[in-house]
Amino acid sequence: MRLDLFLKLARIVKRRTQAKEMCDEGVVKVNGKKAKAAKEISENDVIEIDTISKYIKFKVVKVPSTKNVSKKESKELIEILEEKRKDLKNIIDLL
Repeated sequence: MRLDLFLKLARIVKRRTQAKEMCDEGVVKVNGKKAKAAKEISENDVIEIDTISKYIKFKVVKVPSTKNVSKKESKELIEILEEKRKDLKNIIDLL
């Protein structure tokens, strides 16, 4: 399954286009390497997303076989390893 579609189905992002833009900007890594939206995701891959306001690192537990996943099922797709909210006040002060 494509990375951008997986991020949408796991409800990490709301829209697939948003996931693609994040990949294009280089904020998404799979197994420590920057990844394109079309990268094929498999079980046990570790995905990191580092945006200006949030950092999340999670492991792919299950790759869905369909393009429709319920909200309950989406929580079973990943295991969060690390999650941090960044303090925007410090970032604004740097600007």
